[in-house]
Amino acid sequence: METPRQHPIEKMEKIENQYLVNHVESGLPRWLIEVAFVSYLLQAVVCWTEVSLWMDAHHLSWLSGIVKTFGSVVMYFGLMRGMKPLYRPLTVWWWLIIALDFAGFLTDLIPSISDSVGLPVAVSLMLVYLPLGSAITFCYRGRLRQVGIWMVLYILISSLLPVIVVLLFEPDQLWAYLLLEISTVAAIVVYAWVQRRVLI
Repeated sequence: METPRQHPIEKMEKIENQYLVNHVESGLPRWLIEVAFVSYLLQAVVCWTEVSLWMDAHHLSWLSGIVKTFGSVVMYFGLMRGMKPLYRPLTVWWWLIIALDFAGFLTDLIPSISDSVGLPVAVSLMLVYLPLGSAITFCYRGRLRQVGIWMVLYILISSLLPVIVVLLFEPDQLWAYLLLEISTVAAIVVYAWVQRRVLI
């Protein structure tokens, strides 16, 4: 007995639904996701140079490390769990990024190892963020694709843009450094928001 052939439009819709992801079910409580989002907002504040220097001067680098790590680890864990049923869950990449975020936390927690470990960790983060963000962008559509796009933009703005500004502009060109500060804060806030929208 022949099985009924699927209509081409229905087949296309089925394929489209496989790629279109606006929400993932992480299993995390809503309050935890919201706290992680607030942690991201605090990270945006802490990343402002004046605040960062003040925290370092008052030996609060451990607090800065917690703020910078908590939000991202919770969101990434939620995204990893939520993407497991999808056709490309990218689980190994998520574990790598979580592990490197913890490594970054240790460099904030122990300033004595920052000089020797900080740069390798920052480079490693770029080497994980860029392919993971690109893979999400190319494999999915909808809100999940926005997470991939902003993952790439976030790491480029927070890691590569400061190097470019320092190389191209003199310290007295305050407008360039102010633009860098605003770009960094905006990237963190938008990146946090697009993750929250997929998880809530």
